Amino acid sequence: MPRRREVKNPRSCHERALGLLAVRPRSRRELERRLLATRFEPDEVQDVLTRLERVGLVDDEAFARQYAEQRFGARREGSRGVERGLRAAGIAPALAATAAEGASDDDEERAADLALSRASRLRGVVPQKAFTRLSSLLMRRGYSPEIARSAARKALEISSEDE
Repeated sequence: MPRRREVKNPRSCHERALGLLAVRPRSRRELERRLLATRFEPDEVQDVLTRLERVGLVDDEAFARQYAEQRFGARREGSRGVERGLRAAGIAPALAATAAEGASDDDEERAADLALSRASRLRGVVPQKAFTRLSSLLMRRGYSPEIARSAARKALEISSEDE
């Protein structure tokens, strides 16, 4: 009598992938990681991902564009931060760079907006400490040190000697 395969997960790999995509868009690599972590067989995972790509539910290029738009818009991240996030999501370096450089011209403007929105929270803080906090925030969000320092200086209305 043939042995029945023990069910590791009551839902099928395909159902699980669709459930993950229903929550938010994901890159192929993100889906692969999640499905493998759920202990589906690697061959089954590859088959499901290939089918989902064929019907357009998994598209790394579209994911990269959408991710970049959301990060540039709502989070006001810098292009370096967006590229770093895309690479962490499993997007190929060339595709991540292309998606991130789409709005790199606006880095200074986005940094200035973010710095202005956060500067009011630092009113009672010593100018040097406020500058350090604000420029650090901007750098963590993916702005270059030069852009971060410049935006922090303008938002806090301090000169470079006050740093």
